[in-house]
Amino acid sequence: MNEAIMYKVRETTPLIHHLTNQVVINFSANGLLSFGAAPVMAKAEEEVHDMASSADGVLLNIGTLTADELPAMIKAGKAANEIGIPVVLDPVGVAATPFRTTAVKKILAEVQMTVIKGNAGELAHLVEIPWETKGVESVGKGNTDEIAFKVAESYQTTAMITGKTDVICYDGEMSYNQTGHPILRKITGAGCLLGSILSACLTTKDTITEQAQTAAEFYGLAAEYAAKKPNVNGPGTFLPNFIDTLSFDPVELKR
Repeated sequence: MNEAIMYKVRETTPLIHHLTNQVVINFSANGLLSFGAAPVMAKAEEEVHDMASSADGVLLNIGTLTADELPAMIKAGKAANEIGIPVVLDPVGVAATPFRTTAVKKILAEVQMTVIKGNAGELAHLVEIPWETKGVESVGKGNTDEIAFKVAESYQTTAMITGKTDVICYDGEMSYNQTGHPILRKITGAGCLLGSILSACLTTKDTITEQAQTAAEFYGLAAEYAAKKPNVNGPGTFLPNFIDTLSFDPVELKR
């Protein structure tokens, strides 16, 4: 983890334009604010080009995607590409239905992604590697390195596969993160908020590998730290402690 990346984010407060799912809007906004960046949640097709053009990064999350929202996502992504700011795609549940699969194919055909982030089942589906999924969850087993490499190569991007061990592939090189806590699987939107924090880290001028590694490692450490609080008895009490912990200094979490 490169702590300097986080300090830069907190000094500059980058604006991250979210086109994300309805379930996680509040959690993502509060979590990103705690981390040190600024969220905006604008989905209207009429304004997304302007909003993305004034932002520092764009996050596209298809968790509750509708047909009406798809053109807005593409417009926002194109605007980000035009001005050279990072775009993160979180293809939530892309393997669950033909609608989601088709929508993501359209997005990827028109928008160049900085990072594609998702679980193993989601990213495996993007490169036609067989993998068992259930709804938006990945329940299969296999070679995640192979999936990450193929996604990165096929879409000329950085691939981040989240799981017990996070796998990051950029330009053929692999890096890994093993921080985290099982309680994250018990709260809605844990992966979605990671996408927000990743987007913020991508706004610095460091290498993409360092940015992605920092986002994943800090997020996992924050979860570990919050889960150990004496007043945490389960997912409900974990959430506010986790939001608090996202504002902490990474050096403190490492202790």
